Amino acid sequence: MKLLWKRSENSRLAILTIVVLLLIWEGAVRAFGVREFLLPPPSKIFTEFLAQPGFLLMQSLDTLQTTLAGFVLAVVLGVGSAIGIVYSRFLDRTLYSLMVALNAVPKVALAPLFVIWLGTGSAPKIAIAMLIAIFPILIDTVLGLKSIDPEMLNMARANQASRSKVLWKIRFPNALPSIFAGMKVGVSFALVGTIVGEFVAGETGLGHVILVAQGSFDTPTVFVALALLCALGVILFKALEWAEERMLPWHASQRGRPGQSHVPASGTERLTQLVQAKR
Repeated sequence: MKLLWKRSENSRLAILTIVVLLLIWEGAVRAFGVREFLLPPPSKIFTEFLAQPGFLLMQSLDTLQTTLAGFVLAVVLGVGSAIGIVYSRFLDRTLYSLMVALNAVPKVALAPLFVIWLGTGSAPKIAIAMLIAIFPILIDTVLGLKSIDPEMLNMARANQASRSKVLWKIRFPNALPSIFAGMKVGVSFALVGTIVGEFVAGETGLGHVILVAQGSFDTPTVFVALALLCALGVILFKALEWAEERMLPWHASQRGRPGQSHVPASGTERLTQLVQAKR
């Protein structure tokens, strides 16, 4: 109960901080007479949202769908590639190096190529979101799959566990904290990639809204779109955080959270349970 109260108190403190900052923003804009097209007050931004909530929410939904599609694709390809890299020296020397080199290329520079290859629909936006999001997922998954105590692997071999059993029963569960860390970074990158795609080839979405509003110096609408993007980013991050809490109750990062007061099994006990199923 005390932990639930503490979490609620932290949420209230965050909300209070945001409200205070908005009030300071409102007061400063009005006190210094800042022109609206340069920096509108929060009240004007809120009024602009109320003027067309249906349209803006539909654009937000379109951006969300594209982001989720690119993110899911990045998770599937990133985790799959990481498994291949860990188990194949050839892929470790080729694919891993290729991904590092590709990550150094500015993704905005690649966006026009995706438009040429995939057209102007949702496909190029999803591809750009996937390309930006995949690197942190791949890197963290490789790190997690490789960061296994050698004693655990030796015990698995002593129990005659196959390579697939070692992967799915030992490596993958122990890599989940790293995978979730990569996904929480990747989902934010996927949102950035979606906006880049909407800038270059989009006819819908919040990125397109920002582009159109910028062309007509409609600064309040730009801020509304930015606020909705912030909300989408927080929702996606919190959703992954919630999933992490449910899937990793045994991990050290979850100790002290509500509902996680039990003492998790030791690594040796979990390993013994995992490798009981032999070849």
